[in-house]
Order: sequence, then C-alpha cells, then structure tokens
Amino acid sequence: MAPQDSTVLITGETGTGKELVALEIHRRSLRSAHPLCIVNCAAIPSELIESELFGHERGAFTSAYRKAIGKFEMAHGGTILLDEITALPLEAQSRLLRVLQERSIQRVGSTKAIPVDVRVVAITNIDLKTAVSQSRFREDLYYRLNVLPIEVPPLRERKEDIPLLVKHFLDRFNKKAGKHVEGLSPEALKCFMAYDWPGNVRELENLLERLVVLAERSLIPQESLPVDILSEEVFQMRGPLKKAVQKFEQRYIGAILEKTRGNRGKTADLLGIHRSTLADKIQQLGLGESNA
Repeated sequence: MAPQDSTVLITGETGTGKELVALEIHRRSLRSAHPLCIVNCAAIPSELIESELFGHERGAFTSAYRKAIGKFEMAHGGTILLDEITALPLEAQSRLLRVLQERSIQRVGSTKAIPVDVRVVAITNIDLKTAVSQSRFREDLYYRLNVLPIEVPPLRERKEDIPLLVKHFLDRFNKKAGKHVEGLSPEALKCFMAYDWPGNVRELENLLERLVVLAERSLIPQESLPVDILSEEVFQMRGPLKKAVQKFEQRYIGAILEKTRGNRGKTADLLGIHRSTLADKIQQLGLGESNA
C-alpha cells in the first residue's frame, strides 16, 4: 500500500497509533525523500483553515499583510497528513474535494490555479459514514478519501502486540532517561496482557514512560503498576476466595515493602501488624528476603 500513490483514509479509536501508521506510509513511499506536512484540522480556527491549507495572497483579508503559501504547496512532491479531518468546516471540505479532483489549489484571494503533486493521507477517530448521514461531512469527499482505507484496531483487540510495544517504548524511554530497564516482570506483563487499555497505545506509552523514570530495578515489578491495571487482573482471577486473598496480601505487602525499601519495622507499622507476623507473612507468601 505504501508504494502506491492513492489517497489513504486511516480510522480508529483515539490513541491507537493512527499517526504512526501514516508516518510509516510516507517513510515507505516513493515520496519519502520529499516533504511530509502534518495538519491538525481541529487545532486551526475555522476562519483560518483555508489559508493554512491553500495559502493566501497579500490583502486577501484584514491581517494578510504579505503573501503566504499553504501546506499543500509546502508538501509538493510529498505527502500531506490531514489529522482529525472531520473538523474541517463544510466550505473547506468543498475546496479540498476540488483539490483532490483537479490536483491544483487556489490561494485565498486569488483565481490562479497552482498545480500540486501531493499524496493525501487523512486520519479520523469518528465514523465518517455517520458524519455523512448527519450532514457533518460531504459524501463525495468521503468517497474521494476512502480509496485505500486502513482501520487501526484498538489495543484490546491486538494484545499480541503488547510485548513488542513494551520493548519499543522501553528502548526509547531508557535512552531518554538514561536508564537500563530490561523489561517487565512476568507478573507485571501478565497484568498488562489482562488490562483492556481504554486509552490504547497512547495510554501504554505514557505509563511506560512513568514506570521507566521511577524504576529502581532492571525489571519493573508488579507492585509498581497503578491500581487500575492490577484490578483488571484481579477481576479475571478464578478460584477459591482463600487463594484470591493470598494473592492480594502478596501484592499489598510486597508494595509496602517496596515503598519502605525492605524495612520490616516500617512495613509492620504501616500494615498495623506485629513484626513477627510480618515475618511469617513474608515467608508464607514467598516475598523473599528483605532488609531488616
């Protein structure tokens, strides 16, 4: 798909990595040596969007003191990435349709057609068919964009990617933080695999950055994970209540020991139990040796 020159429409939930897919399409395309211009359509005021995309001539509007070229001209020979395409006002959608049809643009305030050789990659987290039915998006533009559709599935539907994503982000954040975190403990990885990741890849990325910054070991332990991720794995547990209680005690006491850096006296005080009881629990739960 990447070497082709057709328009691409990338859809999927927020945080699934749609922009990464778009960047990879450009990187692998025959246009990779030429510009890639990224436009977040939702971040530009509606009254400025046409000027941003197509440029303007001097005097085209009150604050147009000089001529300016737009993103389509900047991307000539390369790729333009239109993120949150549904945020485009209907009038701008009409002009974009004309650009896709005629392969030329007109700057705001001009009637001169300027040829542009640009591949368009559009991104949205909104169902465009629904937007069309609600008259919020032009049907003819939808069909023009939907030449090569790509739907990026949510992370909960592709959990086999989690170990690879973890390795990718750990490598990145180790370099950024000057750390040497090798990975997740088996227990922590199990929690990652059980969790549904409502924020998708972006949530995974942000969590791993925090875990790397705070990490004190080569493997990130289960006790370092936030409670919502731990809870997900607890809800998926099966078996007798006694086993579930034991699991909880193992995690909870392990987390307190981690917090006190293995100080049993402080840990016992925080738990509200006698130090000898804590010693018995550590032995029963297989929490290993801790500092006195």
